[in-house]
Amino acid sequence: MQKFVARQPILDSKENVFAYELFFRSGLESYFQCDDPDRASSSVVIDSFLLFGLQTLTHGRRAFLNFTRNLLLSQYATLLPNDQVVIEILETADVDDELVSACKGLKRQGYQLALDDFELSRESKSLIGVVDLIKVDFLRTPTRVCRELVRSYEPRGIAMVAEKVETREQFRMARDMGYHYFQGYFFSKPETLCGRELPAFKLNYLWLLQAINKEEPDLSEIESVIKREPSLVYRLLRYLNSAIFGFSVQIRSIRHALTLLGLKEVRKWTSLVALSGMGEDRPSALMTALVTRARFCEALALLTGLAAKSLDFFLMGLLSMVDTVLERPLSEILGQLAISEEVKVALLTGGNQMRVVLDLVTASEKGQWSRISYLSSLLKLSESEVTEAYLQSIQWSHEVFHVDQAEKTA
Repeated sequence: MQKFVARQPILDSKENVFAYELFFRSGLESYFQCDDPDRASSSVVIDSFLLFGLQTLTHGRRAFLNFTRNLLLSQYATLLPNDQVVIEILETADVDDELVSACKGLKRQGYQLALDDFELSRESKSLIGVVDLIKVDFLRTPTRVCRELVRSYEPRGIAMVAEKVETREQFRMARDMGYHYFQGYFFSKPETLCGRELPAFKLNYLWLLQAINKEEPDLSEIESVIKREPSLVYRLLRYLNSAIFGFSVQIRSIRHALTLLGLKEVRKWTSLVALSGMGEDRPSALMTALVTRARFCEALALLTGLAAKSLDFFLMGLLSMVDTVLERPLSEILGQLAISEEVKVALLTGGNQMRVVLDLVTASEKGQWSRISYLSSLLKLSESEVTEAYLQSIQWSHEVFHVDQAEKTA
């Protein structure tokens, strides 16, 4: 299924792009058909971060995302990185103490908030002390009021945004009034982008890969993501209770598992479970090959004295064919994951030691004996060491998938 997101730039006074606002679209047309504003807003959030990739959409600028009252109260925004988004409170949201409290909570967590299509009222006044930006509709708002609004709120440190600016004259007028940012058809109409939708269960697995590969993973966040997908909880616990680990106690909760494993093993095993889950509809031979690659890369890291980076080598092998699993470009998928730059370079361009290891792994898979000999010598390994590591990796992957198959038939 194809999904659509539109973006429109927000410029500064020098006409440089400051941010992009993202919109739901039901097709390639420059409008949307949706009777459910909550679904439209949540669709933009999910598609922006998981389908298209935020960096692809905004080129490193912030993304303005519309949030309905229900989404604000549900704290949905806390799933998003606070340094990459601006939470835009829709003018249709009923403002009361509950909504103000939710917005203050987001503010304390470092999120920037904006009021959309601002009109002065008793309700909107209660949000003035919370928001960082106010957007004023230059088509509907009288010039006198536009001027009064910027005089009232700019001195309070609130950045003023003139939206629906359609002529250069309006742009100059807004800039002269003191508005900081500008948005409208004068600069650019919303541009609609199209992408292939991932099934809902695969989105959960991709959320998990994002959470565990952050520079400083949060175990509470990882636990929360895992709990959203019942099949993922079951799959992970079945893996961890298998003979592969040999734990003396039965693991009965996600928190228990995370505590016993430690962060390094949590990242390794949840990566494995997540990617295995995403590949449920792919040939089993492909998934077995991926797991074998991951283990083989890890084993070669240990043999070459790179034990400290063994997790990165494991992830490199595991992600080396993720584009085939998800049927999306590898560069796009890796752009959404906070894995090390060394892993990304090895997978996308090569030219480092990790890529030599991956090339040795793929040569072993293909039985390219002369290449195996050459690459082994580069890594200062004997061919017998490489062969033994490969055979052990194959055995290990079969044990892993024996657990997986037992789970499916249980």
